[in-house]
Amino acid sequence: MKTIEMNSLTLAYMGDAVIELYVRRHLIHQKAVKPGQLHQQAIHYVSAESQAMFLAHLIEKNRLTDHESAIIRRGRNAKSASKPKNAGLAEYKSSTAFEALIGYLYFENQHDRINSLMEQLFHDVEERRGKHEG
Repeated sequence: MKTIEMNSLTLAYMGDAVIELYVRRHLIHQKAVKPGQLHQQAIHYVSAESQAMFLAHLIEKNRLTDHESAIIRRGRNAKSASKPKNAGLAEYKSSTAFEALIGYLYFENQHDRINSLMEQLFHDVEERRGKHEG
């Protein structure tokens, strides 16, 4: 099956796992985070709110290709049977769309693009957190 033919929620499922892996690696390499705090710190990167804000930033700054934007639209419009627990519906749909994009890129072996997006996510989240803490 071609990646473009995959269900958006399937792409989001894989994207969620890929994002989680990148976030865990990032936090462990920072060494400033104690093992008992890893999960709490990870939430800042993997929450629907954070991913939705990051996606909005990518769109606002025109940092997505036309093809990536199409994947985002498909992911945002995907019909999910589950309901968001800790986010509004719009945030949940945007988060799912971002995860679908990462899943798509993963299956297409576009690891350099994933690395670039994740580095931008880390920078974006850390900049926002710095503004709230400072």
